[in-house]
Amino acid sequence: MTRTNPASVTIGILGSGQLGRMLAIAAAQLGLRTHVFAPDADNSPAGDIAHRTTTASYDDTAALATFAADVDVITSEFENVPATIMDLLADICPVSPGRIALHTAQHRIREKTLARELGIATPKFWPIASASDLKAAMRGHGLPGIMKTCTLGYDGKGQVRIKPGDDMDAAFDSLGTDDAILEEMVDFAAEASFLLARNATGEISHFPASLNHHRNGILAQSAAPAPLHDDIIAEGMNAVEKMAEALELFGLLALEAFVTVDGKLLFNEIAPRPHNSFHWTIEGCATSQFAQLARLLAGMPFGATHIYGNWQMDNLLGEDMWKLPELFASAGTHVHLYGKADAKPGRKMGHTNRLLGS
Repeated sequence: MTRTNPASVTIGILGSGQLGRMLAIAAAQLGLRTHVFAPDADNSPAGDIAHRTTTASYDDTAALATFAADVDVITSEFENVPATIMDLLADICPVSPGRIALHTAQHRIREKTLARELGIATPKFWPIASASDLKAAMRGHGLPGIMKTCTLGYDGKGQVRIKPGDDMDAAFDSLGTDDAILEEMVDFAAEASFLLARNATGEISHFPASLNHHRNGILAQSAAPAPLHDDIIAEGMNAVEKMAEALELFGLLALEAFVTVDGKLLFNEIAPRPHNSFHWTIEGCATSQFAQLARLLAGMPFGATHIYGNWQMDNLLGEDMWKLPELFASAGTHVHLYGKADAKPGRKMGHTNRLLGS
């Protein structure tokens, strides 16, 4: 899809959160229109910015078909949209990130299995469908691990740390699922993420890597460009490119990884969408992750992704909102708020970007 008049392109967005909001802002700056589809589209961060909204459930096939007929291309701003929707929508217009990418990213064992098949190093992991599975895995492992739900877990939710001697029955029951994964605990020195964009013809554009710090399972801060050895950066970029090709990605793909104390890179997870650890690109890159996504969805050429100095992104959670007066008065601090009314503890309300130096 290549158009000479961007104003004639409407991007459909499945999901109504802050990622959709920032995509809608970036699209508008490029002269593109957006249409948000979500159960809460009318009163949401993305819906407040979009040109049009449709409020309907993701299993409302009639509403989905009408939505798809009204747009030129569709993307999903989060992984939990049913992957089967992509098949229905793809019959009407192009879809991003595509069914394969969405389906794989929705399940921790699927994504780690694919990474392993592609020769990307991963921590040891075991499928867990019962307390008996957990006991057997822990006997064989003999070291602390972390058990996670295979689906829907995010920001530290849906996981529990386990060590030998713990009550395995209680640990398994605490997750409330028979579809879980046990992962070895990784002794890591750093956490990094790698991001690329891949367009409809398979062309790829990489962004500089981010170095991340988490607090209570939630990303607290990202720094870029990541101060890591060139070999680690190259390995991460190669890994995310391998994943994007295997997934037939159309859109953005972020890959999170551990950097171990002995200098090895271990795959953690992927996200086929804009990623929190690259929000610094809004001011820090020649083209932000959201503008790059809007460009490729509209059939435009990629924008440049060189970085303007050293940047730090800090998430603003509900408990951080008292800092706003000081942040607004701080020279060089770019404040981004997501339009959420209820500032709950642990809820992402916004972020700040700050240039640390050139």
